[in-house]
Amino acid sequence: MLEIDGSFGEGGGALVRISTALAALTSTPIKIYNIRANRPKKGLSYQHLTAIKALAKITEAKLEGAEIGSTEIKFTPQKIKGGNFYFDVKTAGSIGLVLQALMIPAAFAEDKTTFKIRGGTDVKWSPPINYLENVTLPLLEKMGYKGKIKLLKRGYYPKGGGIIEARIQPIKRLKPIKLTKTRIKSIKGISHAGRLPLHVAERQARAAQKILQENGLDAEIRIEHSNDTLSPGSGIILWAEGNTRIGASSLGEKGKPAEIVGKEAAEELIRFLEEGAPIDKYMGDQIIPYMSIAGKSIIKTVEFSMHAYTNIHVTEKITGKKFKVKGDLGKPATIECP
Repeated sequence: MLEIDGSFGEGGGALVRISTALAALTSTPIKIYNIRANRPKKGLSYQHLTAIKALAKITEAKLEGAEIGSTEIKFTPQKIKGGNFYFDVKTAGSIGLVLQALMIPAAFAEDKTTFKIRGGTDVKWSPPINYLENVTLPLLEKMGYKGKIKLLKRGYYPKGGGIIEARIQPIKRLKPIKLTKTRIKSIKGISHAGRLPLHVAERQARAAQKILQENGLDAEIRIEHSNDTLSPGSGIILWAEGNTRIGASSLGEKGKPAEIVGKEAAEELIRFLEEGAPIDKYMGDQIIPYMSIAGKSIIKTVEFSMHAYTNIHVTEKITGKKFKVKGDLGKPATIECP
């Protein structure tokens, strides 16, 4: 059984999710210990637990230690199966993070897979579901990945209650990706608000457009408004389209003006675009497992993050593939999987 130190590098839930996802893909029995050992709240939370149990479900895995607060698990997966699955995080825990883990092995199931997941669609420290839909999937499609994400209902902190449906088609292999130069044609976005006045979403969009225009950029931002969410909330996501997708986002909070929300997302996107690299810092870590699956891949990211460093470590350990990185942590870098 392969042993992985859960406190390595970033030492958070990402290490647990990526490790179990790659173990599911490669049918590798793993033991993860020291899970989130350096965090104020050690061990597994609801969203980590949902991801692990979901991966166990689609691989009929034997799972030990899977409970809230656990700092050690054993995961022994079998064959990946397709079908229809429903998972509930039971809190506002991130749907996006659960789906990230499931997407890795699901593409290699024998049959197509449909996931319906309930939880938070737009919550702190995780990718908004619109990011996975408009940045992650289009980039993976360049590698031959086949998937669709449908947002059925938004879920904000603290009650969650958001629902998405993801459909993953089986593929035999992934194509290598070579993405080191940037050509941008347009910028798009979605500004949303739930159980708040419509003008919150409109002001977020206007503030983002103002900052972008001051930097010579135009953006087409769609407004979404609903009174159907369990908790009030808002947010905005922007993405640049061309030979790549580069995304940035910001969330509303109590006492945080809508103008600041829009400004934050626009400024982050501008910062990414100014670096001239075609992969943003979030996709820079998400794409690592897929590069190892495809092989012969090379990307340039605007920032080599601790998440990317950690993902490379566990990916190398489980798959045996080796990566080469040119660049320092926190700086633009070229990442290659020969």
